[in-house]
This record gives sequence, structure tokens and C-alpha cells, in this order.
Amino acid sequence: MQARMDAAKAAPGAYRAMVQLQGYVEGSGLEHSLLELVKMRASQINGCAYCIDMHSKDALATGETAQRLFALSAWRETSFFTDRERAALAWTEAVTLVHDGQVPDPVYEEARAHFGETELVNLTMAVVAINAWNRIAIPFRAVPGGYVSPHAPRPEPALATA
Repeated sequence: MQARMDAAKAAPGAYRAMVQLQGYVEGSGLEHSLLELVKMRASQINGCAYCIDMHSKDALATGETAQRLFALSAWRETSFFTDRERAALAWTEAVTLVHDGQVPDPVYEEARAHFGETELVNLTMAVVAINAWNRIAIPFRAVPGGYVSPHAPRPEPALATA
């Protein structure tokens, strides 16, 4: 696969706006681990290989387990996720798939049981942001595989021997 274009270079102002939105989400107070699950799940639904590659690497580098990431697409069938994470994943799916109909009341009610008003708005902004990133990466064919997580441990430099 070859990238069609570099959106950041073609429209730097638009890209900066997306980075600002992402910065808001990252600083919103929602747990980093929860945000990575949201990013992964929305990217799975949207089929964004670049974002799945990126966020799986970030999640693993910050302590997420491979078992939970492998089971994420079937999260309802596992006991690996907390009630709060389950509410966030259901919300992520409903907002990502909003074209299938409205976000159902039971999904909203479950989300509200685990997230305050501000948190739910911030969670929604996280879903909006990753869906937007997916919609940038997919049409311009961002190439997966080359991303290196800034959270990944750096190899120790070799000691010089004299």
C-alpha cells in the first residue's frame, strides 16, 4: 500500500485543528487506558488499519494487556473489562455507528451511570476525534506499520568498552 497524500502537509491548518481537538481530549481527565480502548474500538469498526496499529502500540506501551486488545472486538463476550469501560465501549459503538439510527436510551443511561455530564461530553469528543482521524487516514491511505509509540521503552545505549 502506498499513501495517497500527506494531509498534514497539504492542509496544515486543518491538521493543527485536529491536533488541538486531540490535545483537548488527552487533557480531559479521562483515563488514558480508557481513551486507548475507545480509539481502538472505533478504529476497528471503521476498518482503519493505521489507527489500529498506532493505538495498539500506544496501549501496549502504556500497560494495556494483549489479551484485552485481542478481545476488544468481542468485549461483550468477556469479563476482561470494567463496567465503566463497558459503558464507554457501548457509547463508542453507538456514536460511531450513529448512521444506523439514534444512540439508544439504554446506552445513554448506562453511560450516564458511569460518567458525569462533563465526562460524557469529553468521552463523546474522544469518539468524535478518533472517527475524524479514521476519516483522514483511510481515504488518504495512511500506511500502517511504521508508527513507533512515544511511550515505548527506548533501547539502552551500548556501553563503550575501552
